[in-house]
Amino acid sequence: MKDYGFIRVAAAVPVVKVADIKANVDEICALTDKAEAGKASIVLFPELSVTGYTCGDLFGQRLIADAAWDGVLRIMEFTAGKSVAAVVGAPVRHNGKLYNCAVVLHNGSIKGIVPKIWLPDYNEFYEARWFSSGRDFLSGNTDSGISPNLLFRIGKAVFGIEICEDLWTPVPPSSYLALAGAQIILNPSASNDVLAKHTYRKSLVSQQSARSVCGYVYCSSGFGESTQDLVFAGTSMIYENGIRLASNKRFGTESSITFADIDVERLDTLRQKMNTFGAVAPDGTSHTAYGKLYREISLGETPETDFRTRLYRHIDAHPFVPEANSPEADKRCSEIISIQMTGLASRLAHIGCRTAVVGISGGLDSTLALLVTALAFDKLGWERKRIIGITMPGYGTTDRTHDNAVGLMEALGVTAREIPIAAACDRHFADIGHDRNIRDVTYENSQARERTQILMDVANQTGGIVVGTGDLSELALGWATYNGDHMSMYGVNASIPKTLVRHLVGWAAENRFGPDAVPGSGKSAKEILEDIIDTPISPELLPADNDGKISQKTEDLVGPYELHDFFLYHFFRSGYSPEKIHFLACKAFEGKYDSQTVGKWLETFIRRFFAQQFKRSCLPDGPKVGSVSLSPRGDWRMPSDARPDIFLSGLKDIR
Repeated sequence: MKDYGFIRVAAAVPVVKVADIKANVDEICALTDKAEAGKASIVLFPELSVTGYTCGDLFGQRLIADAAWDGVLRIMEFTAGKSVAAVVGAPVRHNGKLYNCAVVLHNGSIKGIVPKIWLPDYNEFYEARWFSSGRDFLSGNTDSGISPNLLFRIGKAVFGIEICEDLWTPVPPSSYLALAGAQIILNPSASNDVLAKHTYRKSLVSQQSARSVCGYVYCSSGFGESTQDLVFAGTSMIYENGIRLASNKRFGTESSITFADIDVERLDTLRQKMNTFGAVAPDGTSHTAYGKLYREISLGETPETDFRTRLYRHIDAHPFVPEANSPEADKRCSEIISIQMTGLASRLAHIGCRTAVVGISGGLDSTLALLVTALAFDKLGWERKRIIGITMPGYGTTDRTHDNAVGLMEALGVTAREIPIAAACDRHFADIGHDRNIRDVTYENSQARERTQILMDVANQTGGIVVGTGDLSELALGWATYNGDHMSMYGVNASIPKTLVRHLVGWAAENRFGPDAVPGSGKSAKEILEDIIDTPISPELLPADNDGKISQKTEDLVGPYELHDFFLYHFFRSGYSPEKIHFLACKAFEGKYDSQTVGKWLETFIRRFFAQQFKRSCLPDGPKVGSVSLSPRGDWRMPSDARPDIFLSGLKDIR
C-alpha cells in the first residue's frame, strides 16, 4: 500500500477518575485499541492522564507515584504486538524528584520519557509545588531515556514532545524540536477552560504549527477531572502548517478519539523551500539554548494504511477560492481586489498615465480587469472617463458577449469604443496569403494579435497603458496567443486563477453593485455581471453555431479549469508528484470526475505546463496576490526547454 507521504495520528481524551489509576489505565488501553484499529501510527493522551491532572497534594504521596508507574508498565505491556505508539502522561520519580512526563510506549517497551520544562506557578496552577522542571536534564546526556531533547522516528516521520505550558512560553521547546528535525509536535495538556481561552489556545496551536512548519497534535484533559475550582473541556485538535485538520466536540461526557492524516511530505517540501527555516539554528540539528545534540529514537515502521479507502483529511477542491459563507470570505475577496487595484494605481501614478486601455470581451477575465481598473482610478481620484474600454467584435463574437461588454462599460461610466476586427483580419489574410476558410491556428491567433495591436496603438494615441486581462490558469496552460493576449503593459490578473476570477466577479456583483438599471440596456450592473459568470469560457475566435451561440468552449478543449487550478496549486505549492496529485484530485472531486478523467486532464496539464514555459519567461509586470505566482522574476524560474518525461512517466500506472 502507498502512504502518499501521510501519517495517521490520533488524539484521545479519556474520561478520568482522579487518583483511580486502574480505571484510568483501563480507559487508556481501550482507546489505544481504537487507535490501533483506526490504523493510527501515534495516539496522544492528555497530561498526567494516568492519574488525572487534578490530584493536587496527592502527588506528594509515594503510593500515587508508585501506582502510576505500575500503570505505565501495564499500558506498556498492552502495546506489545501493536503498531501504534502510545504517548501517555504520568508522574515519574527520578533521583529523588518527581517530574510531569510524557511516556512514549511502543510494542511492549518504553521508548523514551519527556519531562515538562516550564511549570506554571500562578493563579490556579501550582505545579512547581509538586514537580521539578525538565531543565534538570538539559545539561546531561540523553542516554538515560529521560530528557526534553528526545526525538522519535516512526516510518518517515519524526515527532517531538512539549507539555502544556511549554507552548505558552515566549520560545516554546517545540521551536527547537522542529529545527532539530521534528515534523510533528505532540502536546499532552491539561488546560482548563474559562471564557475566550479556547480561542487564544487555538490561535497558539495554529501559529506554532505555521511558524514551525509542522503538524501539531494537542490533547487536553476532559470529563472526570476535579471541578472543585476548574473545568476541563477535553479539547483535542490537530493542525498542520497553520490549518486545522481535525478537532473534537468539547465538553463531552464520554471518552473521544480524533484522527487526522498529517502530510509529512508536504511539510518537508515547505521547509526545503523556506531557506530561513534552518538558518535560524546554528547547525540545523542543535541550538545554543540547549547546547547539545538531540537524540533520535527509532520506533520502526508505520502500520500499513490504505489512505485510498479512508483519508482523515479534507481535500479542498478549490484551494484558491475562499470558503463560501465563511467569516473571512468577504475580507479575503476585498483584500485580493485591493492588492490588484493598489498595484495598478501605483503603476499608473508612477508613469504619469493619462489613460488606461482595456480590451472588453464580455468574458470573466476582462470583466475583472475592468473592475480593478475602475477602482484604481477611484483610488487616485481620477475620472473613470479616462479609462478606455474597447470591444473588438470578430468572427466568433456572439450577441451575448457583445451586449454584456457594452453594458458593463456603460454601467461603470468608462469611455467605450467599438472597433470591429473582421475587415482588418480579412486584409491581413490577403496580405499573407491565408485562406480565411482555413480555420487553423493562423486564423485564430491573427485575431488575438489584431486586438492587441489595436489596444497598444490606442494606448500610444491617448498617453496610456494597456491593462492586461490574462489570468494565472491561462499562464499555467499557455492558453494565450504569444504577443497577442499574452502581452500587455501591466497584467492585473497575472496571479489570479480562473476559479478565483469567477468568484471575485460574483463577489463584486453581490457587494459592489446595486439594482439600478443601465440606461438603454434594461439590466443592472449586477445582472450583467451574473450573466458574464454564466457565460461559457471562450476566446470566441471561431464563428458561432447556427443558433448564434458560442461554438468554441475552452474547457472542452483543455479541460475543466477547476481541475487545472487544483493541479497547479499542488504542483507549485506542495511539490507533489503527479501520482499524488491524481490521488488527491480523485478524493477532492469524488462523484464529479472519475479517475480516468482526472488522469487525462492531468497529463494535459503537465504537457502544456512544460511546453509553454517560453510564454511565461517574458511576462509583463503584474501584482502577486497569493502564494502561487508564475512570474519569471521571482516565483517561478524554469528553463523553457525542460522535459516533462519524468513527470509523465508517473502517470502510466494510474491511467
